[in-house]
Amino acid sequence: MAFKIIGTDLSPFARKAIIVAREKGIEFEHDPMVPLGVSEEHRQLHPQGKIPVLLHDDRVIPDSSVIAEYLEALVPEPSLYPEDPYLRARARWFEEFADSGLSQGALPYFSERVVNRIFMKQEPDEARIEDAATNIIPPLFDYLEREIGDGDYLVANRFGIADISVGTILVNYTLGGGEVDVARWPRLSAYVSRVFARPTFKELLEKHHAALAAMSA
Repeated sequence: MAFKIIGTDLSPFARKAIIVAREKGIEFEHDPMVPLGVSEEHRQLHPQGKIPVLLHDDRVIPDSSVIAEYLEALVPEPSLYPEDPYLRARARWFEEFADSGLSQGALPYFSERVVNRIFMKQEPDEARIEDAATNIIPPLFDYLEREIGDGDYLVANRFGIADISVGTILVNYTLGGGEVDVARWPRLSAYVSRVFARPTFKELLEKHHAALAAMSA
């Protein structure tokens, strides 16, 4: 079986698919495509021209959440989704929360301070970041602080898709200079450190920091 993941690993969504594959020990080819000026060939794989896309032999699977669930079904161990129906629903909820909620607060940091400043050589819109920091991030971080509680991970105190989804969004937040205030969110701060220390996260974080530092020099 041949696997290929299309999409730059600086994208939190492509990164999610990559980390799921690596957590499961799946070997794959990586095409670090950036979704700008998307070719007609790629639009045949994803009609919206988005990333990631997983190619598995002659099968085409778009969307990070769909890819994660597909890989879970294909390679059940180690499992990233709980078997219990309620806990599985909780895991899927955190995945959705990360993709469509947390990303709204976190990605302005990356868009402005990495994409615009480093890649586009434009001044970042700090007002956009300030709005996210003041109006969007705090209630989302408050929620995560409560949900983590005394556990190490978000669902059933076991690393899984919920942590991959939240963690990969927060990678982009930190790459854009965002921080988790340890005084206000001590549990979340410890949680982020724990997730980022996982080998599948640590390897990509080191790669990202090195690449961005070289481009900023």
